[in-house]
Amino acid sequence: MADNTIIVNIIDREGKTHTLEAPTDMSMNIMEVCKSYELPVEGACGGMAMCATCQCYLESDHELPEQSDDELDMLDQAFFVKDNSRLGCQIHITDEIDGIVLRLAPEA
Repeated sequence: MADNTIIVNIIDREGKTHTLEAPTDMSMNIMEVCKSYELPVEGACGGMAMCATCQCYLESDHELPEQSDDELDMLDQAFFVKDNSRLGCQIHITDEIDGIVLRLAPEA
């Protein structure tokens, strides 16, 4: 694996875990990585935190940056929100999240 690549573990809606390699040098986010692997993440707004079609649940102990007001506002309106809900488009691919485990939220 290249130095500028981390592992992201995504649990799909059927409970299958996908171990994805994600580049840390391309300013990508979780939603974009999922789409590049053709996982069922819609990302209808294109990563602007204006829909919740990339909602996922943080299932590992990774510390993520604080949620923005935009992300919190969007999650207030989303379905199936839990305490560990995040928008995939707001989780940036960095070395700090290497090995992260995220579960895709059910489709509304």
